Amino acid sequence: MTGRVAIEAQVRGAMGEIVVRPCRGLEEIKACVALQKEVWNFSDADLIPVRLFVVAEKIGGQVIGGFQGRELVGFALALPGVHGSRIYLHSQMLAVRQQYRNGGLGQRLKLCQRDDALARGLDLMEWTFDPLEIKNSYLNIMRLGAIARRYICDQYGASSSPLQGGLPSDRLVAEWWLKSRRLKTLQDGIQPQFKIVRSISVPALVHLWKANGSTRGLARKIQEANREQFLQAFAEGLAVLGYERDPEGNGKFLLGAWDEDWSYPATKSLPHLSR
Repeated sequence: MTGRVAIEAQVRGAMGEIVVRPCRGLEEIKACVALQKEVWNFSDADLIPVRLFVVAEKIGGQVIGGFQGRELVGFALALPGVHGSRIYLHSQMLAVRQQYRNGGLGQRLKLCQRDDALARGLDLMEWTFDPLEIKNSYLNIMRLGAIARRYICDQYGASSSPLQGGLPSDRLVAEWWLKSRRLKTLQDGIQPQFKIVRSISVPALVHLWKANGSTRGLARKIQEANREQFLQAFAEGLAVLGYERDPEGNGKFLLGAWDEDWSYPATKSLPHLSR
């Protein structure tokens, strides 16, 4: 890998100017841990500790923060990983304080991660995301240009976060191929085109169903049905390449055949990613 470079950007929105840059020093890292607990409401057993943030920064990972003045209002944490001989970055967590959401800060944090990875000669970032979260799915697929070809059943086991609603922690793996034609097309302001072979729907009310014990069974049924559809589609070689949201807020994954050759040997080195 080539050397690190200074990455800094500014986001201007309703809450004022926010500077996005690498975190510096132990106090800013401790602020990330505190914000993590505020946003995700994890029990202490599920929290990513200060030590891992510190280690991530020292071994080639990323701890990037969004600051309004001296106050940390968002962060992104990534760890280095290896697929075969390919070095990549795994973005483990992104958190934005509630009043700063929906203003582009989450996307800006991801783009700073991308810029830093490219400056070091890397061509891949990955992260996992809950396919029942519609806004996050739209950001990952349509705005950032990630694709998904793997589904992990109950990756983390039971989560203490109320955001999970007591459901299995099923996740899609986002693959962000930073030098792909898909991303270059998106950066030119054009949505990549493909033939839609299959779609998988997510109802807008699912986040409310997850949060309510009396309706959680409805959310579980959606999760189980979609799990089977994703596993079958990926077994057939399809990939998530698009995402739609209708006026009522319902989401829909759009799947097709990806026509680029960016790949790696995932099944042998990462058996836990299969069913």
